[in-house]
Amino acid sequence: MALTSSGTKGFTLIEVLIAIAIFAMISLASFSLFDGVIASDEASKEKMKRLNEIQRAWMVIERDLIQVTQRSIRVDGEAPSTSYFHGGDDMEIIGESAIAFVRNGWTNPGLLIPRSELQSVAYRLEEGSLERLHYNFVDPVVGEEPKVRKLIENVESISYQYFYRDKWQEKVESGVIPKAIEVIITTEDLGEIHRKFLMVGALDEK
Repeated sequence: MALTSSGTKGFTLIEVLIAIAIFAMISLASFSLFDGVIASDEASKEKMKRLNEIQRAWMVIERDLIQVTQRSIRVDGEAPSTSYFHGGDDMEIIGESAIAFVRNGWTNPGLLIPRSELQSVAYRLEEGSLERLHYNFVDPVVGEEPKVRKLIENVESISYQYFYRDKWQEKVESGVIPKAIEVIITTEDLGEIHRKFLMVGALDEK
């Protein structure tokens, strides 16, 4: 600080420039901190949204699997098989890495809708999305398109393990409803996720 010609005190140019530089540095640091907080908050929201998506999918899958019933599906109008679980090799429409079965408990109070309370359900991996498929009738007519619901995005692969005859197996035999099913989903961002489901109506024929 220096004296002016009138005898009053004032700031020199260098002091003003230093003050401006300090203010700019503080402003930049504050902006960087604020921007980091916003980015962190958005990332947390996206993470939570993703976890909620996966949790909802597990709930849907569990609701279906715990109500699997002893009912096979007529594939493409053919005679019903003795299998309660069908894979991609059995049903072309659901493709590879898929599973199909019949579940009970599809609510139809008073039979107001012209269908039973049984529902044919399938899960498949289609273009990076885990999808749930179902038909209005247990044995769909040839050419009928299923109703499709996307459950999880950015899925790389899905596989299943079946527990019966006291061990985990990659395939389930005809006439068997396993005691438990493990679903393994591999996602792009979260990696491999496992979930095991107990089967209420287990039927282990020997």
